[in-house]
Amino acid sequence: MSLALSILLVITSILMILLVLLHKGKGSGLSDLFGGGMSSTYGGSSVVEKNLDRITIVVGGLWFAIIIALGLVLK
Repeated sequence: MSLALSILLVITSILMILLVLLHKGKGSGLSDLFGGGMSSTYGGSSVVEKNLDRITIVVGGLWFAIIIALGLVLK
């Protein structure tokens, strides 16, 4: 059981990293340092951004639940 949860944790962690990197920068943060500020002038679909936000929240909730479950299994 702990092996399956550990594998799911690694998969969701990688997915969370990718989803967060896909988000558009909002200000003068690190995303603008690497060229994110240039892409913000081109605009984007607000529907895509909302769906990306929702997917990120769901994956984050799943990631949190897996951490709690893994902590309970290993305890």
